[in-house]
Amino acid sequence: MKCFAKAAAFGLPIVVFGAGLMCSPATAQSPVTPIIVDTAVPVIVRTVKPKPKTSGLSKFEGFVLHANIAQITAREKGNETSIQTFSLSQECSVKMQQIVDKGGYQYGDKVTVYYDPATMKASKFKGKPSKPI
Repeated sequence: MKCFAKAAAFGLPIVVFGAGLMCSPATAQSPVTPIIVDTAVPVIVRTVKPKPKTSGLSKFEGFVLHANIAQITAREKGNETSIQTFSLSQECSVKMQQIVDKGGYQYGDKVTVYYDPATMKASKFKGKPSKPI
């Protein structure tokens, strides 16, 4: 065992030295000229286009929660968590007064409201009020 340890102690440095001679030396990278970018000119990736303003009326179909001559509150037909309140225009207020005189809308009546999305003001509504209780 001693003989093997002496041979390893003597041979190991020779092997490491020989391996060092066989490897190629590390060289630095050749100098690269930097690319100079002109920072005064902006790079345009994508232009922003303004959204067109909607001039038409939007449609809301739902069920009446509360209605009076000033406003109407309705729950959306397909989405039970969406509740919208619309103030009524002058023409709609007159029409609603006629409906209220006959008994008005009751909870759960189907209604379609045509409104201006910018002001949330109802300009027209449709729906058959149910019989008063």
